[in-house]
Amino acid sequence: MCYKKKYFSFLSMGILMLSLLLVGCSKNEILDQYNNVVQSAGNAALTSDFSLKGNRIYGDDCYTGTYTADYKDFSKTEYLFGGTSIERENGKDISVSCDLEITGGTAQVFWVSGSDDPIILLEATNSYSETITLPEGGNYIGIIGNNFTGHLEMNIE
Repeated sequence: MCYKKKYFSFLSMGILMLSLLLVGCSKNEILDQYNNVVQSAGNAALTSDFSLKGNRIYGDDCYTGTYTADYKDFSKTEYLFGGTSIERENGKDISVSCDLEITGGTAQVFWVSGSDDPIILLEATNSYSETITLPEGGNYIGIIGNNFTGHLEMNIE
């Protein structure tokens, strides 16, 4: 399930963790709850549905789904899929396929993991299909446009 809590504070995480410790949860239950808290906080980095240029439908979680968009003179960054989790329930592998058509400006479909530099998956009119193994922590797939006019279709399973 994809949680989208925009105003989640670290104070709330601390209070939650303390309360879990006080109620006698097992170590695994505490780690599961902590993973859920971290994942919920990471989902806040995704571009909101309201701000997206296209239509996103999530799959089993915020890491998977479909996205289709037509852009006109787009000069922003959209974080489409991803999150921050210590242990993703559906495993570390995702299959990414996308079609990018650029009729004006420039665009880059990217994957960023943690504090690493983004990896450019696609930056020309073309198709991309690959299985990516996500390391623990923050992982996001998105698009950067610079006066970009064109079309993007993405499917992540």
